[in-house]
Amino acid sequence: MTKHKRRELPSAVHDGEEYKPGDCVLINPDASAPAYIARIRKLIQIGPEPEQVELEVTWFYRPEEAIGGRKAFHGEAEVFDSDHQDKAPLAAILGRCNVHSVTRYEALDRRDENDFFCRFTYKPRTKQFEPDRVPVYCMCEMPYNPDRPMINCDTCDEWYHPSCLGLGQQVLQQDNFVCPTCATPQQPAKKSRPGP
Repeated sequence: MTKHKRRELPSAVHDGEEYKPGDCVLINPDASAPAYIARIRKLIQIGPEPEQVELEVTWFYRPEEAIGGRKAFHGEAEVFDSDHQDKAPLAAILGRCNVHSVTRYEALDRRDENDFFCRFTYKPRTKQFEPDRVPVYCMCEMPYNPDRPMINCDTCDEWYHPSCLGLGQQVLQQDNFVCPTCATPQQPAKKSRPGP
């Protein structure tokens, strides 16, 4: 019996779909958990049969899978890139998915359950995030979450969640917006009299 020599492939086909390095895929989980999300790094032929292909992948983490868990500012479709590399069989692929930057995710005309966005890298060995600080907005002082639309004040250039201002979502349709702080007339400072 001859041993099959492992070789790197430019692509491989599974369930009629062609996959290449760089593609993001959903991987069958061990239990009833949501599908794992990975980026294919390499496809390796490990046996003589066409379906005997191993994936070398980099995993994405969902917020609840990382230290600290899901926070209020994490979007529903948010995942974290990672430095966690692993192997998985080609047959474990459930289908293709897309992991976008926040900007590209927001620009999508249509999103479905296979569209995700990423703005952090998680290092599971050290349990650290990059970047480890993000800007905060609104009076709630939370980082941006694409699931919670914000409106920009034309006067102070600050961003606000309508709900934090006690306003309805219809305010997002306005061409011009002035936040309540800027809309309140400022009282002139009282001059103090010089002392005796």
